[in-house]
Amino acid sequence: MISIIVPTYKEVENLEPLSQMIAEAMVGLDYETIIMDDNSQDGSIEKAQALSAHYPIRLVNRTENRGLSPAVIDGFDEAKGEIVVVMDADLSHPASAIPKMVEQLQSRSSDFVLGSRYVEGGSIDDSWTLWRYINSVVATIPALPLTKVKDPMSGFFAVRKADIPEKQQLSPIGYKIALEVMVKGNFAKVSEVPIHFVDRVHGESKLTLSEQLKYLRHLRRLYQYKFKTKAEFIQFAMVGSSGFIVDLAVYLLLQMFGATHTVARAISFWPAVTWNWLLNRTITFNHREKTKKSTQWSAFASSSLLGFGVNFGTYYTLTEYVPFFAEHTILALIIGVLMGMGFNFSISNLFIFKKLREEVDHETPLRK
Repeated sequence: MISIIVPTYKEVENLEPLSQMIAEAMVGLDYETIIMDDNSQDGSIEKAQALSAHYPIRLVNRTENRGLSPAVIDGFDEAKGEIVVVMDADLSHPASAIPKMVEQLQSRSSDFVLGSRYVEGGSIDDSWTLWRYINSVVATIPALPLTKVKDPMSGFFAVRKADIPEKQQLSPIGYKIALEVMVKGNFAKVSEVPIHFVDRVHGESKLTLSEQLKYLRHLRRLYQYKFKTKAEFIQFAMVGSSGFIVDLAVYLLLQMFGATHTVARAISFWPAVTWNWLLNRTITFNHREKTKKSTQWSAFASSSLLGFGVNFGTYYTLTEYVPFFAEHTILALIIGVLMGMGFNFSISNLFIFKKLREEVDHETPLRK
């Protein structure tokens, strides 16, 4: 059996044409359509119940933990089929592509099949404006390092139910459940089937600014999952760069108000350190254990002072004892900065922003 999961919210006008489109595509195939509705209150529930008399439809009315991705994850549990297909309710995904997607899974030529707009034969609606296309491309680019597909933004996919990651592994933010499953599933063979993506006719788009911000948060979470320490180091470096701007701004501002450059330099260090600590606590290491703020800040400030010592010490040693760097002081400065940053990151990663107990348990192999 093939289980087709359709998350819905206020899609009453699309349910009947969607059911017809699926039925026409699935002739001769054993399937079920699972409508995962987020308590729409627009007649969707009643419409789905009426359609279930004519089509193999099951309705699940969700009143808690609502949202597209949680609806799909709950749908995985509801699915009775060996193969699971996920598609949108707004008619943008062509059901005619489902048999080909299923065939690739059944033949074992693929472990995860994505309906793609950007492979050969794929296309998008002619009504798309240049701005919308650019927006789609810009959103796609940062997701490319996470996968090997050309359309990681697609929400139309098929996978064997047995290959879906365990529920506790999945923690998407926003709409990109396909990207979540692809990254967390670590599938050996991922393929794309060309589709023609059309714009919705009925109902309102759910793509808001809030959802776009959720997508950025989701990307960061996936980078941390896939690249682990590397992703944290990059974020740590970006935070440090922003801290330098704070440091410089306070340094210049204090001098404008009459402070000497030495006094300004001594004072500007502290707001910069506080800035870095706060961003690292809320962004870089926000998934870590939340220890007492005052204790953690003190430890971070102390390690930053030590890191500055490593930075300056490296610079001094290179410029004083290595002739090459005596003539290329900028290179010595860069190496000093990198050494100091590496020291600060190591201390922060290992001691200041402590890992949760379950993370440590997961990383520690069980003794036999």
